[in-house]
Amino acid sequence: MQTQQMSSGQHAEEDGYRKLSDLNDISVFVVEDHAIVREGLQVLLSLDPQIEVVGETDNGRDAVRLIGVYNPDLLITDLSMPGMNGIEAIREIRNRYPNVRIIVLTVHQTEEHIRAALEAGANGYVLKNSTHAELLHAIRTVMDGKSYLSPVVSEKIIVGYLNGRNVDAKSPWEALTPRERVVLKLIAEGRQNKQIATYLSISVKTVEKHRANIMRKLNLHNAASLTAYAIERQLVSK
Repeated sequence: MQTQQMSSGQHAEEDGYRKLSDLNDISVFVVEDHAIVREGLQVLLSLDPQIEVVGETDNGRDAVRLIGVYNPDLLITDLSMPGMNGIEAIREIRNRYPNVRIIVLTVHQTEEHIRAALEAGANGYVLKNSTHAELLHAIRTVMDGKSYLSPVVSEKIIVGYLNGRNVDAKSPWEALTPRERVVLKLIAEGRQNKQIATYLSISVKTVEKHRANIMRKLNLHNAASLTAYAIERQLVSK
């Protein structure tokens, strides 16, 4: 993992978000598991004299820790990452650092991904096939205290409502609690109940309860099917 020097810009004021006009620099932290994409983002963002990339990492778990170190104004993150996925990281960062603005930059454009990111606390959702100009527009929009969705993303949300979908209905994935999702990932990594219990500092009985709840909610009945589901959700690699 590589990080750059800390920004000279100041962190968002505790009593609210600063308007773009009040900023000398927008300090940005990038979370992306593909090095070439991270490097490309840094180059593109550095073309704007008002934006400074102050740090980077390739996983959500380090992102949660490093946000507290670099105090950026803005986090740009993917959703599919090792260790802790983007949704979990967004939720944790939103809880710990409520004034950090968050933009998701991803290839995922299903309504399920979009809703999960927004519910976790993302302020913007931009697709990776967007232009550099659109990303800069998204940055300025969320830094002005507003939300931003790529046009395709907005259309999917609108179509979902027009089709009369029940926004309160939860998919099997959404029915899992954050802890159950972590347990699912560890199961898919091949860890046994005792190892999971040690890793999470919980009892084996609690792990067994989580496992049973996961199987019931997903309607899956063995470790192999749980692993396949986790791979499909990109919690782990093949």
